Order: sequence, then C-alpha cells, then structure tokens
Amino acid sequence: NLGYARQYFQDLLSLIELYQQTYPNATPKIQELTSEIDLFFLLEDWQKLINSMQVGAERITEIVCSLRNFSRLDENELKSVDIHEGIDNTLLILQHRLKAEGSRSEINVMKHYDQLPKVTCYASQLNQVFMNLLSNAIDALELQPPPRVITIRTCMGSGEWGVGSDYEQPTTNNQQPTTDSVIIQISDNGSGMNEEIIHKIFDPFFTTKPVGSGTGLGLSICYQIVVEKHQGQIRCTSTPGQGTEFIVQIPLVPIHCSESQ
Repeated sequence: NLGYARQYFQDLLSLIELYQQTYPNATPKIQELTSEIDLFFLLEDWQKLINSMQVGAERITEIVCSLRNFSRLDENELKSVDIHEGIDNTLLILQHRLKAEGSRSEINVMKHYDQLPKVTCYASQLNQVFMNLLSNAIDALELQPPPRVITIRTCMGSGEWGVGSDYEQPTTNNQQPTTDSVIIQISDNGSGMNEEIIHKIFDPFFTTKPVGSGTGLGLSICYQIVVEKHQGQIRCTSTPGQGTEFIVQIPLVPIHCSESQ
C-alpha cells in the first residue's frame, strides 16, 4: 500500500505544480490556505514521512520473519539448522533493549563466530535458550556504567569446555566427552555472581531478581533443553565485579539419533 501512496502523492504533486504554472497569480483565498497549511513544508515533509513509513514497514517485515524463524512454528521435529541464524534472530528481537535510551547507555554486542556446520536440534527450543541467556545478560548490565558489553563466541567442541585450557568438560548420565559438538559462549561485563549463587543458578524457581521481576524458571528451562532434550551441557562461570559467562555445548546430532543411524 505504501507504493500506491507514494504514487498517489507524486500524482497530486504533479497536479499542484501544473496549477501553479498555469495560474501563477493565485486568488487571495488560495494564498491564505496555502499559507495556513504551510504547503511547501507539507510537500517536503510528506515525502520524508512516506520514506520513514517504508523503512518502518521493512523493519516490521524483518522482525516478523525473525520471530517466525525464532519460534519455528512449522518445525516440531529435529531439524538441521544454522546456530548463528538463531542467535542473530534472537538479537534482533532484543534490539530494543540493547539501544541507548534516556540516561541508559547502549549495550554493545561483540560477535566472534567460528565456521560451524549445521546442528540437528529442536530449533525453537534452542532459540529459547539463547533468548533466556541473552535476556539475563542484558538484565545483568541494567545498572552498569558504560561500556556495557555482551560477547558471543562460537566454536567447534574440542573435548574441552570453552576456549581456554582451564575448562574441563563434565559428563552426566554416563555420557562421554565428544568433539562432534558446537560451543556457544555468552558473556557480559556486569557485576558477576558469587559461588553460592552459581551453585543454585539452574535450580527451579531460584532467582536473584527482585520480587515480581522473574519466575526463576528461565535457566532451569535452559538446562532441561540443553541437557535433557539435546544431550548437551551448560555451565556458568562468574567473578564478582568482572562479569558472567554461560557456556553451552550442543552435539551436532543428539546421541539418541546418532545411535539409531
């Protein structure tokens, strides 16, 4: 419809210009109305308004597509997906929380993406993990002074947690460490957490947020999705005064699927 509106405006503008050329000496009433509505400003601003509406419409289309990709409503089964696409779609949805607003400074997102193969997973569930982890990172930076930074790193699993050699990959449910996996690290430079909180971080209903600000289920759900649904691993490291990092490791193919092949 904006295309039609733009064309209608051009037609009316052409008609006005033709009238002005044909009848350069306008009547007093026409001159009065022209001055009253500020015709020249109106014609100039209308074009800017149409352009702004076009940008807004394109933005809405982009967000709707991202929401659809985020929810994957048409994909209730295991699918081979691009992990980076899921992260980027989540960031787009959260963009309004990353922008500067009033006295609140912008949150910068630093992305360090390795070249990854596609991962066989429940896409909407993993996107929910990204949403919870990124939302928590944003919350952790809410009262922080600038610079406020969220860093996202991805890489292939190498039998170790994370990038540094100080990470040791734990195993649960008699699972063996695997190199056939991807690792996603999401960190912030917020105030961090102490060991007592870290040990409870994945417990249902545990939250450090004020009453009414959180259910305490977000990270518990993340644990269920990563560990129970995808046979992956998730852990949290944090240093008070320095920030927090969540590390997620997801098999390229869930173990129960690879065993059946």
